[in-house]
Amino acid sequence: MKLPLHLAQRLLELAEGQKLPSSRMRHEVISRLLADGVLVRQIQGRRRTVYCVQDREALSAYLSNHFGINDLRTYILSLEQDTLTRAEAVGLASDSKIRRVRTFKGFPVSCFEPIETTLRGEPVTVRPQPGLFTFIYEFETFLPSPDITIVGIENPENFRFLETQKYLFPGIRPLFVSRYPQSSDLVRWLQSIPNFYLHFGDFDFAGISIFLNEYRKHLGTKAQFFIPGTIDALVRKYGNRKLYNAQLHQAPDISAIDDPSIIGLISILHFHKKGLEQEILINQGISADKAGI
Repeated sequence: MKLPLHLAQRLLELAEGQKLPSSRMRHEVISRLLADGVLVRQIQGRRRTVYCVQDREALSAYLSNHFGINDLRTYILSLEQDTLTRAEAVGLASDSKIRRVRTFKGFPVSCFEPIETTLRGEPVTVRPQPGLFTFIYEFETFLPSPDITIVGIENPENFRFLETQKYLFPGIRPLFVSRYPQSSDLVRWLQSIPNFYLHFGDFDFAGISIFLNEYRKHLGTKAQFFIPGTIDALVRKYGNRKLYNAQLHQAPDISAIDDPSIIGLISILHFHKKGLEQEILINQGISADKAGI
């Protein structure tokens, strides 16, 4: 059993000499402390029952032996912090899992050409390398040049085979970011930088919903859904009717959308009654390359 934060805070108050009403101390751990004589019950007035600590050393020994807590105050501070490494957690409570710790944060990036950025205030060049992505861990200090367009890719396969989709992004200098591993890190980073964001996802109701709820909601008009000019022909030729039917319940209400391009895409999906996964554009790129286009 781990000692909850709220209970640790109450025990610290007791250790500092306060007396707390029993109504604030209802927990299995408290019952054990009372049974072992670490806490003492006192009656105040006719009905009020309070708990107190008469021997602070006994409480410290109990917490150390039963919970591995060597410093109650530090233990509390650690649980109140936003970040805590597992190594620090082990030192504080002899338990690397006293709280959920994110030991792996950030996201991978890739590009078609070298992109100049800064990390921790120092110049860093992100370079394209077949078979290799650059993983940005300390994304809070990662800043690309403002003229770079951030392109978020929803599906891992499209992120892996970027070169085959180069034809889709003429006229911009894109820095590609992967939605996976999925977390709030990417959106938090996008909110902190001035760069325009282009979302490259599936052309179906689920893909549109991901964009609206995870990106447009937080980024506003700085975010746009990528829609190729040939989308109507692509949906007509390669679209999947089962996909459309399976996601029909996710179809956004057009009246609640103020983006004409997304409204147009939704209309195309309804017209053909098909959805289109973005992986088709990998094959389109391969075909175009073979044809020398």
